[in-house]
Amino acid sequence: MEVLREKVEEEEEAEREEAAERAEWARMEKMMRPVEVRKEENTLKQETLRDLEKKLSEIQITVSAELPAFTKDTIDISKLPVSYKTNTPKEEHLLQVADNFSCQYSHLCPDRVPLFLHPLNECEVPKFVSTTLRPTLMPYPELYNWDSCAQFVSDFLTMVPLPDPLKPPSHLYSSTTVLKYQKGNCFDFSTLLCSMLIGSGYDAYCVNGYGSLDLCHMDLTREVCPLTVKPKETIKKEEKVLPKKYTIKPPRDLCSRFEQEQEVKKQQEIRAQEKKRLREEEERLMEAEKAKPDALHGLRVHSWVLVLSGKREVPENFFIDPFTGHSYSTQDEHFLGIESLWNHKNYWINMQDCWNCCKDLIFDLGDPVRWEYMLLGTDKSQLSLTEEDDSGINDEDDVENLVSLSSSRRPQLTVSTAFETRCPNGKKVIQYKRAKLEKWAPYLNSNGLVSRLTTYEDLQCTNILEIKEWYQNREDMLELKHINKTTDLKTDYFKPGHPQALRVHSYKSMQPEMDRVIEFYETARVDGLMKREETPRTMTEYYQGRPDFLSYRHASFGPRVKKLTLSSAESNPRPIVKITERFFRNPAKPAEEDVAERVFLVAEERIQLRYHCREDHITASKREFLRRTEVDSKGNKIIMTPDMCISFEVEPMEHTKKLLYQYEAMMHLKREEKLSRHQVWESELEVLEILKLREEEEAAHTLTISIYDTKRNEKSKEYREAMERMMHEEHLRQVETQLDYLAPFLAQLPPGEKLTRWQAVRLKDECLSDFKQRLINKANLIQARFEKETQELQKKQQWYQENQVTLTPEDEDLYLSYCSQAMFRIRILEQRLNRHKELAPLKYLALEEKLYKDPRLGELQKIFA
Repeated sequence: MEVLREKVEEEEEAEREEAAERAEWARMEKMMRPVEVRKEENTLKQETLRDLEKKLSEIQITVSAELPAFTKDTIDISKLPVSYKTNTPKEEHLLQVADNFSCQYSHLCPDRVPLFLHPLNECEVPKFVSTTLRPTLMPYPELYNWDSCAQFVSDFLTMVPLPDPLKPPSHLYSSTTVLKYQKGNCFDFSTLLCSMLIGSGYDAYCVNGYGSLDLCHMDLTREVCPLTVKPKETIKKEEKVLPKKYTIKPPRDLCSRFEQEQEVKKQQEIRAQEKKRLREEEERLMEAEKAKPDALHGLRVHSWVLVLSGKREVPENFFIDPFTGHSYSTQDEHFLGIESLWNHKNYWINMQDCWNCCKDLIFDLGDPVRWEYMLLGTDKSQLSLTEEDDSGINDEDDVENLVSLSSSRRPQLTVSTAFETRCPNGKKVIQYKRAKLEKWAPYLNSNGLVSRLTTYEDLQCTNILEIKEWYQNREDMLELKHINKTTDLKTDYFKPGHPQALRVHSYKSMQPEMDRVIEFYETARVDGLMKREETPRTMTEYYQGRPDFLSYRHASFGPRVKKLTLSSAESNPRPIVKITERFFRNPAKPAEEDVAERVFLVAEERIQLRYHCREDHITASKREFLRRTEVDSKGNKIIMTPDMCISFEVEPMEHTKKLLYQYEAMMHLKREEKLSRHQVWESELEVLEILKLREEEEAAHTLTISIYDTKRNEKSKEYREAMERMMHEEHLRQVETQLDYLAPFLAQLPPGEKLTRWQAVRLKDECLSDFKQRLINKANLIQARFEKETQELQKKQQWYQENQVTLTPEDEDLYLSYCSQAMFRIRILEQRLNRHKELAPLKYLALEEKLYKDPRLGELQKIFA
């Protein structure tokens, strides 16, 4: 042994000497190199150090915003049911089945991640994921379709990120707890949404898979807001008009074809350059908007909901992201792979390759090659048994009922009063690409604002393009306000019911006599006004459905005459220069007598008329009147002269108008002109009234409360409570009156006086005799009705015997019908009489026993004691 130890020490000493010799040779070689080489190496080292320091200085550490915490420490489990804190033997057996299934899966697929089968709940109790689902149909009509359910879950809950983005959570809270605290991760979102969809009749499944960075972090900054997407307009193809046989040939084109070709080439070059510039700009924007590469791409765990086709008329399979509530195709690139999925009946493992994301997956859950399921027989309908009924089930033979048994112990999901808030604390903000969407709960804002969409010009969201605000429960029926920041144009949209029947109001300023467009609900107005357009010098109105067939009125104004005293627009209206009116076709009049357009040239004292054109004509008749005063300067009455009316008649031989007709027409037009000027003045006053009313409504912005909203409507609530109280008191009074059989007899005695033995016996005898008499009267009444029906039937039979020969078939049918009904009534009366005779003695004895036991007739008990 000593020889061996000495040999090992000699070898170690030789290795040390060799290493020292190599180090010395390296030092000498370095010293022997030229000085310039060493300087160059030092310079390279310094540059490398400076480059490293520069790169390190460019790295910025971004502190993320404080995310909402939602852990088991923040949950109060004292009020949770016992089913949350313990497992029944059935649930324990189900967990054992799940563990066995997981062990077999790990053995057969060692390269796959562990299954997400039985995480802990808020009470630190393991629960099978399928039992966490609780199919529930919410008692709100709004939550019956998948899109409304997804939007509700997205708005109602606050997103909490997973503790580890590469692993499923260790805890899966119940949907009841998630609804109570309005927080949760993607698995909590999916569980709640899937429970609601299954309760609504959809074939929905929770999915455990992998998603993109934007999907997992609910980042919509690269997504376009759905409210900004305009619907595609259908372009109608213009039908080519067939050339007629007899048409006028167009004049010969004398332009140079060479010049036209050169101009076309020039325009094509300009368009090509413009397309190239737009394409380069688009590529630059796409490069700027492109997401940075994710180091964990394909590894981030995410949960979403799968809806299969079939039920609820779903045409094809699709995904729902519970964070945003948006639907996606199963081919979408945001969904990178699926590990497993489950519903309230079974659990499936994806055995297909996800190298191409989810694009090649086939969702045929009945195929055991593509989807490995855990429980047998769950494709059949399940019966949710109660705890009292599950005692006779065999644990080994009925494994498929375990999920239904376990989930039946969980309470139904309820939203209660928090449904109206929709968003946590009543407000939620979603950031989209060049847009920001804000949501509020109804009645949270005093002006009724429920949502606001702000659209920006740049990606940094600094330059505002337009703002859209949606309102609810406004007394002025305001529904939407659109503000264009570029043109400073404001547009208000109203629902039906405004005092002035407003539909749309577009304006830049609320000052009168400015550019504005006002649209009305024409069916709510007597005059049929549809739209009114106003500028500082004109006013145009459009009508529909008027008895005078007026469709258009345009008024032009001149500059207002200045007055020394202060005057308003009402006392100093703008002078009217011209009024143009157009009319629809009146079928009751001939076309040559039906006015299509009339123009009142007020300043020039002229009136122009244009009539409708007949179908067989290509032009229409016209007429112009020179309006003059009725008397001259000397007071003499002016007579109508031919030069005061200039006419163009299409058929002058058919319609030769005399001066009397022209004079009457001119006098009628004078009255119409006066009426039109008055209507224009009334329109100006109405605009002032509308502007004043809108200013008052914007300042007050009063909200309406429905009479059915008893929580906010105090008057309705007080009235309902008063009515319920009165009805309850009336019910109690009726019950007391019905039960107190001694009340009519005790009312004969002085109040508060104690009954003597003789009075007690007398009251008992009177009550029994009265009850006996009522029983007899009821029997007599039934007997009388029975005899009356019998006598009428005998009379009818006797009449039939006497007139049997002369009766028609209709009379015989009536007789037979009467006999059938009479026999039915007689039989019923007979049964009632027999039943009354059987029950009358029993009722009498029951009343007598009650009287003996009544504490108010205590003297009777002493007598029979």
